[in-house]
Amino acid sequence: MNAFDLALSRLRPRLPSPLEPVEDERLTRHGLRLLLKRDDLIHPELPGNKWRKLALNLRAADGRPVLTFGGAYSHHLRATAAAGRLLGFDTIGVVRGDELAGRPLNPSLAGCAADGMRLVFVDRATYRAKNDPEVLARLLAQSPAGTYVVPEGGSNALAVQGCVELGRELSGAADVVAVACGTGGTLAGLAAGLDAGQRALGVPVLKGGFLGAEIRALQTAAFGGPRGAWSLDDRFHCGGYARTTPALEAFAQDFEARHELAIERLYVAKMLYGLVALAEEGAFAPGTRIAAVTTGPRS
Repeated sequence: MNAFDLALSRLRPRLPSPLEPVEDERLTRHGLRLLLKRDDLIHPELPGNKWRKLALNLRAADGRPVLTFGGAYSHHLRATAAAGRLLGFDTIGVVRGDELAGRPLNPSLAGCAADGMRLVFVDRATYRAKNDPEVLARLLAQSPAGTYVVPEGGSNALAVQGCVELGRELSGAADVVAVACGTGGTLAGLAAGLDAGQRALGVPVLKGGFLGAEIRALQTAAFGGPRGAWSLDDRFHCGGYARTTPALEAFAQDFEARHELAIERLYVAKMLYGLVALAEEGAFAPGTRIAAVTTGPRS
């Protein structure tokens, strides 16, 4: 074990994460069993898919500065900044929206700054071109030598490989595993780790219908080709990333009251809302065991 692996191990991640049955009559009346895969309990500051997606990337960075990307409410930026503070490496966050530079920081970005992340605000056209070699070269020219780049949402081949273990932890425990999707890396790895006969269901939290191609590209980068059975349902994004609706908020509050469990709104609530809607539609056969991955930080 090298020095950085040792430092990661000292953070004491809770792995495998707990799998907790939840009795919810909106599913049980259709003969369905709901279990929560509590990835939000892996680590208080690096919860859920953030730990799984970052761990192998941070090992590759090996203590070098890390530059990454996200929107104003990015859980990924928040987790990367926390990792930098906990493990002692510098972080640079490229934030979508140069208009934000002159405004007070929202709680998410304020947390990043408090953890020592240098925030770089760019206009939306530049952000869309963030993977262009010339744009990336300009950003790196303003960063320390040797800076390691992690893509938006942390999703690359290493992140996908890190999420394979999530599927393996659910071996034999569920028939369908549902996860909310931002950039698709978690679903790409989860599906690869599941057993034959299990399938993964992704609930995108962004609109646009682009995610299927992204997941296929990530699996090709990680494994050389497609892996596992997976599908997407694009109907539950509630207007797009960081958007909610009164119906979603009412659902989340009701779920919290029923189960005495705080529900993160931007990812987890949308996924659970989708599962209840699909159950009402008869999308799952009676007897189906559904594991819902709680990826986001607790509210």
